Amino acid sequence: MLFLTLFLSGWFLILAASTLLLATRRGSLPGPLPQLLPRVSLLIAARNEAAAIGRCLQSVRQLEYPAHLLEVLLGDDGSTDGTAAVATQAMEGFGGTFRVVPIQETLGLARGKANVLAHLTRAATTDFFLITDADIAVPRTWVSALLAHAQPGIGTVTGLTLVQGPRLFDKLQGLDWLISLGLVQVVSDLGRPVTAMGNNMLVTRAAYEATGGYEALPFSVTEDFELFRATLRHGFGYRILFRPEVLAESLPMPTFGALLHQRRRWSRGVESLPWWLKGGLLYYAGFYPALLALWWLAGPLVAGLVLLAKMLLQGLLAALCFRRAGRRAPLHLLPLFELYTPALTAALAIFRLLPLSFDWKGRRYR
Repeated sequence: MLFLTLFLSGWFLILAASTLLLATRRGSLPGPLPQLLPRVSLLIAARNEAAAIGRCLQSVRQLEYPAHLLEVLLGDDGSTDGTAAVATQAMEGFGGTFRVVPIQETLGLARGKANVLAHLTRAATTDFFLITDADIAVPRTWVSALLAHAQPGIGTVTGLTLVQGPRLFDKLQGLDWLISLGLVQVVSDLGRPVTAMGNNMLVTRAAYEATGGYEALPFSVTEDFELFRATLRHGFGYRILFRPEVLAESLPMPTFGALLHQRRRWSRGVESLPWWLKGGLLYYAGFYPALLALWWLAGPLVAGLVLLAKMLLQGLLAALCFRRAGRRAPLHLLPLFELYTPALTAALAIFRLLPLSFDWKGRRYR
């Protein structure tokens, strides 16, 4: 019982400290844009994204950045559903440069999305690569907001992404994701680089080329994290932003199975994190096993009060995360969130332990 008390007390202390830090630290402040705005390259990897690419490119066309300074490159990675044709139609009359780049060969060590981006960076003609995915809708202020943080010495600038959709399952994904990003932001603001998101990311040409590019990096299904770590090793700084002007909207995973495959892919990046951070994640995930043990030893009333305290504190964290993102938190979902989180955690743990491959964009990985 003493161990449980210490474990849960430490858990609440960490969550409370994280909430306080998120509330009091404002993160990176934007710098002034140059009077002569630079041309930038928007890089989008797509594989069988005919249903989503129109939404993505419509958001690109609505950017407030001058269209003639935009170079939009879409890497068509062997699509069989007419992705290229849909994209071409969506960009008819665009005032900037748009080109579909068919991906027909493998460059060096790159595979999958990393290989697409390796091709796109070779085709790009600017000094700034802004990377997003086909299932993302970027905000109007996206380009200028990311550039405002790309100050000298900075190699990567990571924006903010929120999962959006009309279903209850979609909203639970969004709540889960933004709370997770809030905790990532706390660690990043303390000077500990954690990760970067390849669906909302600026990389300077100088930083990218210093790494040798994706064709020279070890293959990883979390290619964004691999590139981020490589830029840090080469001495480049980073900015991780939690601001509404860089908030992009992502389509949700359609099924629980698809969500498991997505999270399994992300967990490969987690496995590469420093030991202290992996330990912290395990400690954070240990709340529900500890709660079950508390239920067994102290009874349902005590366990219920602890769960209520967790919901209140996590609700405060969620409210702060959504407020900083310029959105309203769906706090009414918190009771259901307490069912969603342990179910997803348990299913992912089983998936991880079994010798199963996972699917991503029609390809199988282990």
